[in-house]
Amino acid sequence: MTSLEIVEESESRIVVKLKGVPLQYANALRRICLSGIPTFAIDDVVIIENSSVLADEGVAHRLAMLPLRTDLSRFVEPSACDCHSELGCSKCRVLLMLDSGSSDTTRTITSQDLSSEDEVVKPVNPNVPIVALAPGQKLKVEAYARLGRGNEHAKWNSSTIAVLTQGSNPEEHILTVETVGSLTAGEVVKNAVNELEKRLGEFQQTIAALS
Repeated sequence: MTSLEIVEESESRIVVKLKGVPLQYANALRRICLSGIPTFAIDDVVIIENSSVLADEGVAHRLAMLPLRTDLSRFVEPSACDCHSELGCSKCRVLLMLDSGSSDTTRTITSQDLSSEDEVVKPVNPNVPIVALAPGQKLKVEAYARLGRGNEHAKWNSSTIAVLTQGSNPEEHILTVETVGSLTAGEVVKNAVNELEKRLGEFQQTIAALS
């Protein structure tokens, strides 16, 4: 009999006992938990003003690697959006702004200085340094975030750890997942199960079409 039992769960970590699940399916679930669940990440940055010591490319890279909280109930991946636009729309893209203004003192711009047009999609950690500004230096950018998956780029990884270990018998496996914070650990596992079911269904359809 196949079953899934939650052994331990917090917002960022979950331990799940899988019973009666073949190893190949359990490992597929592990891989999906790591990099197969859509999450938000900044993918396009417009530099309006940058007089810091960090090059435009460096600023864009630091912004891209900021984990963003994700709401999968209201947004879709660009490839599945009805807008069919490279620019995106309110269903598949979120705008974040950063405007440091001017100051007479040295200061560090952090992820807290990013303002989002969406109440949910914002940096997981508000204290991540982006760049240090000397007196008179400014940074002003528009950053556009979209849903993507870690198998496309690591910035979209939904988890930092997804480990599968042997349980007390050969038919039992223990899945441990720790998230980056974009989604809760429970959301990651739930979406991973749905994604695995979807992929298996598509595979069965492909096989049926060939036979």
